Amino acid sequence: MKGNVLDLAVAVIIGAAFSKIVDALVTNVLMPLIAALIGSPNFDSFALVTINGVDVKFGVLLTAIVNFLLVAAAVYFAIVLPMNKMIERRNRRLGIVPADAPADPQVQLLTEIRDSLAAGNPRA
Repeated sequence: MKGNVLDLAVAVIIGAAFSKIVDALVTNVLMPLIAALIGSPNFDSFALVTINGVDVKFGVLLTAIVNFLLVAAAVYFAIVLPMNKMIERRNRRLGIVPADAPADPQVQLLTEIRDSLAAGNPRA
């Protein structure tokens, strides 16, 4: 139990530190590229609707969605994908073969029923 708590604490600390890197990537690299393409670094003034003197800002939501997608893509391509490749290479080097997932009993039963029906009915 203590090892799991320690691992979790380390993960939280590393995650907090890495969030600054991802935020810098999104803020200083990706969003300026988007601004160069569309002319604005955010969509805050996009789809601004005024109803009875109240501004409904759909663009702010759109900016948050774009930022989320950029952060998710940055984390996936900077951490997840390289880590999976590294683990795959290590497993291949060590000769570790991934175990096949156990077959679902329902699928196995349906396969047996299909095979027995096919054997009992020559036209099938």
